[in-house]
Amino acid sequence: MRKWLMALAAFALAGTAAAQTVPQDAEGIARLRRAGAEVLFWSQDQRDRNFPAMETIFPTRVVRAGGAVRALPAGTPLPVSDADVAAFIAAQNVAGLIVIQDGKVRLERYARGFSQSGRWTSFSVAKSFTSTLVGAAIRDGYIKSVDEPVTKYIPELAGSGYDGVTIAQLLTMTSGVQWNEDYTDPNSDVAKFGAVEVKPGEDATVAYMRKLPRETAPGAKWVYKTGETNLVGVLVTRATGKTLAEYLSEKIWKPYGMEQDAAWMVDFTGHEIGGCCLSVSLRDYARMGMFALEGGKGVVPEGWFADATRAHATVREGGFGYGYQWWTYPGGNFGGQGIFGQMIFVDPAKKLVIAMVSAWPKATDPALGMQRLQFVATLDAAAGQ
Repeated sequence: MRKWLMALAAFALAGTAAAQTVPQDAEGIARLRRAGAEVLFWSQDQRDRNFPAMETIFPTRVVRAGGAVRALPAGTPLPVSDADVAAFIAAQNVAGLIVIQDGKVRLERYARGFSQSGRWTSFSVAKSFTSTLVGAAIRDGYIKSVDEPVTKYIPELAGSGYDGVTIAQLLTMTSGVQWNEDYTDPNSDVAKFGAVEVKPGEDATVAYMRKLPRETAPGAKWVYKTGETNLVGVLVTRATGKTLAEYLSEKIWKPYGMEQDAAWMVDFTGHEIGGCCLSVSLRDYARMGMFALEGGKGVVPEGWFADATRAHATVREGGFGYGYQWWTYPGGNFGGQGIFGQMIFVDPAKKLVIAMVSAWPKATDPALGMQRLQFVATLDAAAGQ
C-alpha cells in the first residue's frame, strides 16, 4: 500500500436551495461565461461558502431521487484514532469523510458547517458519473459500441481534430487533440472554453472543441482534458435524446436508491457540464462508489466497470493509469478525483468505498495530495484484509 502511494505523489495532482436558471440577457450570459474561470481563483472564504451552495449561484438542472433509499446501516467502527481523523480533516479543509465497507458505514465525519443533509460540488468527480451514462446508453441501445466514431453522434466535429476519434478514445482522453488543463493559467483551455462565443442553437462545448488542433494521432498520447468529458456529455445527450440530469436520474439516482436530489450545473447554452460540477450529498457520492463496485448490474453492459476501471492509458509507471474517466491505481483499486480535494476511492478486494469532499486552498497541491493518499492508505489498512 505504502509503495504505490509514494509513486502516486505527482499523479494526485490531477444544500437544497432552488436552482438558478440560465440567464437570457446579454449581461447575464457574459457573467456566466466568465464564471467557470473565476471559480478557479476564488478566495478561501468564497470556497467555503460556495462549494456547498453552487446551485444558488449557478444555473443547474435537478437530478431527481426516487422514493426508496438504499440503506447504509452502521457497521463496526473503523479502528483509527479520532485524533488522527480530526487532524486530517483540519489539515485538508475536509467538509465530509465517509468510509463504507460491505455496505455498512464504518466512519462518517462532517466539518466546516457541512452536514449529512447538505450537498457539495464534485468538480471532476462528475467525470466518472458521465462516463457511466455511456455504458447505460450502450446497454439501452442508444449507442452501439465505444468503437464508434465520435462524429457519428456529434457531426459538427467532422473536419476537426476529432475526425477518426472513437468514443473509447474520448473516454480515455487519448484523442490526440491539443489541450491545456493548467488551473493556474487564466489563458488555459480549461479556463477559457466556457467563454466561447456561439451562434444561436450551438452547443458551447462543441463550438470550442472543434477549433482545437490535433497534436498526435488518436490513441497515441494521454492528456487530461475536461473539455473532452464535456463532449462525452454532449454525446450521451445526442444519443439518448435526454438531458444528462434526466438520464442519470432514470438509470442510477432513482433505481439505486440515492437519498437526495442532486444538482448538475449547466453552461450558458443550457447543457449540463459533463466534466464537472454535480452537487451531491456525501452519502450519495459513496453510493456511486458502491454502484461501480457492484458492477452496475442491469444498468450498464456486463463487464462495463471491469473495463472502465482498468488502465487504458498509462499516467505513471507502477500501475497508475486512466480508464473510462476513472483513475486507476495499483492493486485493482480505482476512483474519481476532483480539484480542491474531492474524491471517491474504491478497493474492490475489500469491498471498501471512501468518499470525501473538501475545500483545499489550491485546485491541486502535491503536498495535500500525498497527505490525502497516505491517509487513504491508513483507512484502507484499518479495514483489514
